Amino acid sequence: MMSSTTSSAQQAETLKYEIPYHSRTVERVIEDLDSNLNGLSEVAAEQRFQIYGPNELPEKKRKHPIFIFLRQFHNVLTYVLLVAALISLFSDHLVDVYIIVGVIVINGIMGFIQENKAERAIQALKKLIVPYAKVFRDGELKRAQSRNLVPGDIILLEDGDRIPADARLIEVKNFRTIEASQTGESFPVDKDTEILPANTLLADRKNMVWMGTFVASGQAKAIISGTGIDTSISKIAEAIEKIKRGKGHLEQKVSKLVKQVGIIAIGGALVTFLVAFYIRGIAFIETFSFTLASLVSAIPEGLPIVLVIVLSIGASRMARKCAIVRRLPAVETLDATTLIATDKTGTLTQNTMNIQKILLSNEDEITVTGQGWEPFGEFLQKEKIIRPLENPRLAKLLHIAAICNNARLLKADEDDESNPCFTEVCACMSAQDLEHEEAYRVIGDPTEASLVVVGEKAGFYKDDLLERIKLLDSMPFNPAVKYRASLIRDENQEHEIYVVGAPEVVINHSKFTNQNGETRKLTHQDRQGVTVQVEHLAEEAMRVLGLAYRKVSEEVNTLSEGLITDLVFVGIVGLMDPLRIGVGEAIARTKKAGIRVIMQTGDHRNTAIAIAKKIGLIDEIEKSSKHPSALTESELVQMPEEVFEDALQHVSVFARMSPEMKLRTVKKLQKLGHIVAMTGDGVNDAPALKQADIGISMGIIGTEVAREASEVVLADDNFATIVDAVIEGRIIFTNIRRTTTHLITTSISEDVTVITSLLMGLPLPLLPIHILWLNLVTDGTGDIALATEPGHGDVLEEPPRKGKENILSKDMYILIIMFVIIMSIGDIFLFSLYYDPLNHDATIGLARTVAFLSMMFSQLFNLWNMRSTKKSIFKLGVFTNKFVNLDFIISIGFVVLVLYIPVTASIFSFVPLGWAEWLLAIAVSSCVLWFGELYKYLKRRIK
Repeated sequence: MMSSTTSSAQQAETLKYEIPYHSRTVERVIEDLDSNLNGLSEVAAEQRFQIYGPNELPEKKRKHPIFIFLRQFHNVLTYVLLVAALISLFSDHLVDVYIIVGVIVINGIMGFIQENKAERAIQALKKLIVPYAKVFRDGELKRAQSRNLVPGDIILLEDGDRIPADARLIEVKNFRTIEASQTGESFPVDKDTEILPANTLLADRKNMVWMGTFVASGQAKAIISGTGIDTSISKIAEAIEKIKRGKGHLEQKVSKLVKQVGIIAIGGALVTFLVAFYIRGIAFIETFSFTLASLVSAIPEGLPIVLVIVLSIGASRMARKCAIVRRLPAVETLDATTLIATDKTGTLTQNTMNIQKILLSNEDEITVTGQGWEPFGEFLQKEKIIRPLENPRLAKLLHIAAICNNARLLKADEDDESNPCFTEVCACMSAQDLEHEEAYRVIGDPTEASLVVVGEKAGFYKDDLLERIKLLDSMPFNPAVKYRASLIRDENQEHEIYVVGAPEVVINHSKFTNQNGETRKLTHQDRQGVTVQVEHLAEEAMRVLGLAYRKVSEEVNTLSEGLITDLVFVGIVGLMDPLRIGVGEAIARTKKAGIRVIMQTGDHRNTAIAIAKKIGLIDEIEKSSKHPSALTESELVQMPEEVFEDALQHVSVFARMSPEMKLRTVKKLQKLGHIVAMTGDGVNDAPALKQADIGISMGIIGTEVAREASEVVLADDNFATIVDAVIEGRIIFTNIRRTTTHLITTSISEDVTVITSLLMGLPLPLLPIHILWLNLVTDGTGDIALATEPGHGDVLEEPPRKGKENILSKDMYILIIMFVIIMSIGDIFLFSLYYDPLNHDATIGLARTVAFLSMMFSQLFNLWNMRSTKKSIFKLGVFTNKFVNLDFIISIGFVVLVLYIPVTASIFSFVPLGWAEWLLAIAVSSCVLWFGELYKYLKRRIK
C-alpha cells in the first residue's frame, strides 16, 4: 500500500479530475484508490485525511450582519429620502424629518430580514451529510464519524442508511437506493457492480451511490471514491454558490420609478421657485422656504412603505392559498413570468407509489383510487364500486400484497411539526380535509409500501394479519432473480409461499391459475394475455408486478429458490407515482394565461412522455413538430447551440436531466427572453431554482436545500397552487401600479395647482402644512386602502406583462396627466370663486379651506378611479372594497375635526364651512371620477 505523503498527494491531484469509476472493474477501482477489501488502516486513513480534509461541504465566510444591514441603505430611494430629510431639517420641518427617517429605518430592517434568510441553501446541503457511518478499518467494522471518511475507505450500507459519501459498489445483496432528491428518479434504483460505459449519465450509474441519498433495501459494501468537495452533491453546492442574484425585477423598476419621481419633484420645485421669485416677485426667503417645503412634499416618502404594504398584503393572500413567500420583492416577478420549468417527481406527481390498476386473467380491469400513502380508497370495476374481499381471486391477490413485503405504513404523530411548512399545510386544508386527514409515512422500499397500502385499502392490515398468520421465512427482493418471496403458516396451519416480482419472471415460474374458484393449468394463451396486459400498463408509465402463490408441505420451514416453481398465478398490478389533483386543469390555466410550461425531470423518457400526455402538456402542435415529443440530456449535449435553442423553444418534455443541464436550460431560456419560474423539490433542482427569475419549491416533500434556494414555497406541494400564485403576482403588480400612480398624481396635482395659481397672480391656494396633511393622511391611508384591492376575475385573460415594462406605463402617464389637469382646474376654480383680491384678509381663509377640501375629495374620488383602469367602478361595485370606503370615512372625519376644533383650525389657517361650500367642493372634485369613467368607457369602445 502506498503510504508516502507524495503518493497520496499525487492521488489527491488525480481526484481533481473526474475518474470514471463506474466504467472500471471493482479490482481496478480498489487499485486506483490504493485500498483493499479489508479497508484502510487507521494510519493510512489519517494521512489521507490530512490531504483530502474532512468529508464536509466547503462553506464561505458569511458576511457580518452589520454589513448586511448597512447595505440595505445603498439605493437611490434612500438617497433621495435622505436629501429630503436634510432639506426638512434646515427648513425647520422636524415632523417631516422624523417621518422620513422612520421610513428609511423600517425599510432597512425589512430588507435585512429578507436578505439574511436568502443565502442558506449551502447550510441546508450540509444537513444531508449523515454524522456517522459503518467503515472497515484495519479489517474491523467500526462506527466512525462521516467527516473522517476518506477516499479508499470501505463502507457497509444497510436498510435505511443515508449514504455518507460518493462510492463505487463492490458487493451488493438485493441492494436498492432512493435517489429522487438528487437525480429525479421516482422509483427506487436497483444497484449492481457491473461495469458501465464511461459516458453513462449520473442517474444511470447503477454501480455507484451518492452522498445524501438513502438505502431503500438490501445490503452493500462500497469503496469511497469521493468525499467533501469531490462529491456530486458538492458540485451542486458549487453551482448554487456561483449563482449571484442581482437586483430583482421589482427593485430595478422601483429604482427607475424613484428617479422619475425625483426628476418630477425637483422640476416642480424649480418651476415653483422661478415663477414665485422672478415672475411674481415674492421675497427670496419666503419663496425659498416654500419651494423647499414643496420639494419635500413632492418626494414620495411614503413610497417604500406603500410598496412593502402592497407586497405584504399580496404575500398574505398567497399564503392563504398555500404559497409561502420567502422574499417579498420576488412575488411581483410572477406577473411577468412567461415560462414555468417544472420538475415531475413530487411536483406534478405525489412522489409516492400507488397501485392504481389490478388485472386478473379473464376479468375486467380493476381501478384503485386513493391519494399518497393514505390507506383509503375504492375498488372500481366497470366504473362501479366493488367489495374486493367478495372476489376470491382479488382477495387472494390483496392478501399476498399485504404480507409479501418488507415495508411498514405508519401514522405520523399528531404533534409532529418537524415539517417547516406544517402550519401552512394545515391552514391550506379545509375543515373537512382536516377531519379526515392523517399524515402517513412509510418505512422501506416505496414499491413494497404500495403493496401494504393497497392491502389496507381492502381491509388487510399487515400487523393484524401477522398476529394470526405466522411468517416463517422471507426472501428479500433480489435484482438477479427479480422477485421476493414469503413463507407463511395460515390460520388452518397450512404452509404457503407468496411471491411478488417482475410479471414475466412470476409467470414463467407459474404453472397454474385460478378461474371460477378452481385451479387450472396456465395455457399459452393465458401467458400471451398477461404479456399484453403488462404492455398496456407499461404504456401508461406504470411499473408492473406479478403476484402468485403455492401450497407446500408442512415440513417446509425455510425458503430457497428451488421452491419458487409451479406457482399459481393470481394477477398483475400496475403502480405509479400518481398525478397531483388538479394538475391537468392547472396546465390548461397557465396556457390560457399565456404562460408556457416545460417539464425537466431526471426520470426516464417514456415515463415523462406518459405523464405529459395525461396532463395535457404535449399538444398536437408539439407532436407534429420536427423535434420529438421529449429529449434527453444525452441528446441535448450533442446539439449545436442554435439547434439546442430551437429545441428549447418547441419541446416541452426533457428527461434524464442532471442538475447541470437543468441549470443550463434555465440560463438559455432567460437569454432567449423568457422570465422563468422554476419549480422543484430535490437537491438536484437547487441550482436551477436559484438561477431562475423566481424559484418555487415544495414545502412538504421538498428538501430543505430546495426551499432555501427558492423565493416561494408551496405549502401543499401542488402545481395547481402555482397558478393561484401567478394570479396573486399579477394582482400585486397591478396594485403597485395603482398605488404608485395615485401617489404621483396627488403630488403633481398639488404642484401644478400651486404653480398655476402663481402664474395667474393668485395667492397660494395650499400652504405647506396643507400639502403635508394631504400627502401623509389622505394620500397615505388611501394608498394603503388601494393596496388591498382584489383581482377582478380577468387576471388570467391577459398575456404576461413584458419583463422590461415599467411601473409607470404609457397608459399610466395618460391617466396622470388627465387627472392632474382635472384636479388642478377644479381646485383653482373653487379658490378663485371664494377669493376676493379686494378683500384679501376676509376671504383668503375661506378660499384656502374650500381649495383644501376640494383637493382632498379629488384624491378620495380618484381612489375609486384607480381601483381599476379598465372597469367602471359601478360594475366593480362601489362598496366591494371596504378599506377604500373606510378611508373615505376616516379622511372626512379627520378633516371635520380639524375644521371645527378652533385650535387645529388655527394651526391650519382654516375657517368653518357651511353646507353649501361642502356640497360645491364635493360636486367639483367628483369631476375626476366622471372623467375617469368616461375615459374607461371610450377606451373599451375603441378596443
